[in-house]
Amino acid sequence: MSKVELSKVELSKKLDLERIIFIGRTFEEYLDMFSLSVEKLEGKKILDCPAGACSFTASGNKIGLDITACDIAYYHSVEDLEMKGLQDIEHAMEHIEKVKDNYVWDYFNDIDDLRGHRLHALKDCSNNRKEISERYIPVTLPTLPFKDNEFDIIFSAHFLFMYADRLDYQFHMKTLNELLRVSSDEICIFPLVDLEGKRYEHLDELILYLTDKGCTVEEVKVGYEFQVNADSMLKIKKCN
Repeated sequence: MSKVELSKVELSKKLDLERIIFIGRTFEEYLDMFSLSVEKLEGKKILDCPAGACSFTASGNKIGLDITACDIAYYHSVEDLEMKGLQDIEHAMEHIEKVKDNYVWDYFNDIDDLRGHRLHALKDCSNNRKEISERYIPVTLPTLPFKDNEFDIIFSAHFLFMYADRLDYQFHMKTLNELLRVSSDEICIFPLVDLEGKRYEHLDELILYLTDKGCTVEEVKVGYEFQVNADSMLKIKKCN
C-alpha cells in the first residue's frame, strides 16, 4: 500500500462518524467535576481534551476565559456532529433508563432533567463552534498539535480511564505524556473509574510513574457524582 493510500485509510478512520459518541457536559458540571471557581480560571490558558459536545469552552469564552477545545470529532462538520449528538443523547437516555441504579440521582432530578443538560451542552457547543471555529481543534490522541507548555491547565473528562476496556495502558501512558508536554502547570482528569464504576486498574501504576517524573499527584474527592463511584479526580502538578 502506498503512502497516499495509507493516508486515505488513516483519514477515513478519523472521519468515521459512527465510531464517535458525541455527548457533552455543561460549564456548570465542569466547575463541580473539577472543584473549580471562575476566579481560579481567570488569566489562565486552558485546554479541554477531549472536549466532545461539552459547553465548557463555549460558556467559558463568553465570560472572558481563555479556553480551547480539542477532539477527534471536530474533523466533522458542525451540522453532522449536531445530528449525531442528538441521536447519541436519545440512545444514552434509553440506556440509562434501564440501569438507573448505576447512577446517583442527586445532581439531576430525573431522565428529563439529564436530557435537558445534555441538549443544552450540545446546542451551546455547536453554536459556539460556528462562531469561533478556531477554538475547536481536531486532534487524534495520543498526539496533540500544540507547543510545549502551551496551556496552564488541562481538563480531561470522561475519556481517559473510563474506556479501559478499549484503550490500553500504553495509550493512557502516551496520552498522559502528551498532556504533560503541552501543559505548563496542571492537569486534571475526571473520573477515575471505568464504565462499570470500578477504579481504573492501572491507576496506582500511573501515579507512581508520574511521581517518578517529578510530578505531584493527588486524588481529590469532588462534589459531583452521577455515575456510582465517579466522584474523584486526579490532579497532576508539574514540577517547574
